[in-house]
Amino acid sequence: MTSSTRPPRRAPGRPGTDSPDLRAKLLDAALTCFVRDGIAATSLRGIAAQAGVTPAMLNYYFGSKQALRDAIFDERLMPAIMQLREGVATAGDDVRTMVTRFVQGMLGLVDAHPWLPSLWVREVLCEGGALRELLLTRIGPDLPRFLASRFAEAQREGVINPSLDPRLLVVSLIGLTMFPAAGAPIWRQIFQADLGTEVLAQHALALLGHGMEPRHED
Repeated sequence: MTSSTRPPRRAPGRPGTDSPDLRAKLLDAALTCFVRDGIAATSLRGIAAQAGVTPAMLNYYFGSKQALRDAIFDERLMPAIMQLREGVATAGDDVRTMVTRFVQGMLGLVDAHPWLPSLWVREVLCEGGALRELLLTRIGPDLPRFLASRFAEAQREGVINPSLDPRLLVVSLIGLTMFPAAGAPIWRQIFQADLGTEVLAQHALALLGHGMEPRHED
């Protein structure tokens, strides 16, 4: 075999099964394990088995479980949250449009990323969740505070019910979207009905719309 026909040599130490799509495949496998078993209980060996690769391959791409966790946050969770934030921020001055954008945007993310509710509940909301500190330090409370300030302003303008607490109204937005989506398998079994995201959105917007109505004095 001449030098012109000899296959190109790999860089030393580079795994032979490398491909442009393999990193994304490893992230998908890690996400599956994190959602199913929890980040703390997931091992690199388990992720490798899920992906059908060797632990050495996983180590080559990420080096450690913490690095893999950070990659999941940066490349899966953060883009989803940023998409929601951008949609809400461009809603304009109408607070009801903003609420509609949030509800439809959040449930749209659930449709696009079915893993999101379970990961959110397990790793962000639950005490000791592996993504909570990352969320607070990397993204921060900007979106909740923005929503609460807009609700407070709308109250001063007499647009929404003054009896509502603007901060808890933000909590209600999460409670009417993310939590029902996370519990969907349970409610589907109890009610023998597919309570999909379209049904959840209609219900949340109807409930919020009536609850936000300003009081009218007789």
